[in-house]
Amino acid sequence: MSDRVPMTQTGYDKLMAELKEMREEKEPELLKRVADARSEGDLSENAEYHGARESLQHLQARMAVLSDKLAKAQIMDLSKIDKSQIAFGATVVLKDLEYDDEETYTLVGAGEEDYDVGKILVTSPLAQGLLGAKVGETVEVEIPTGTAKFEVLKIDYEE
Repeated sequence: MSDRVPMTQTGYDKLMAELKEMREEKEPELLKRVADARSEGDLSENAEYHGARESLQHLQARMAVLSDKLAKAQIMDLSKIDKSQIAFGATVVLKDLEYDDEETYTLVGAGEEDYDVGKILVTSPLAQGLLGAKVGETVEVEIPTGTAKFEVLKIDYEE
């Protein structure tokens, strides 16, 4: 798999806004909390200092991840995708052949994933296993718990 991170312009803008808020609002606030706590003296027993430092480190780690995704972003042009098969941006209805139930997923890019409503990253193992499949085909997908078999019932692309 390439280093590129596929996403729509909407996803890119969402991640960019999140990073901007972190840099301009949250990071300065945490830096101030660290400085204020440091000024209270003995750092070895200063819970406020250690808490603020830990929060700052978590924020900076998240900022680094977002910066990396944005630097590797590949804005996808959905008008150029072959809509006869599963690809980025597809909403697919699958029949789980083991449990005999239907599942619906939309393959999205970074910044748009929402697992509660079935929006999964196109780079996830499930999505990678589905890419290129067509309606009526049976697909075997390697997932963390083993191999899942699905029949592709429907492929739809929002216009």
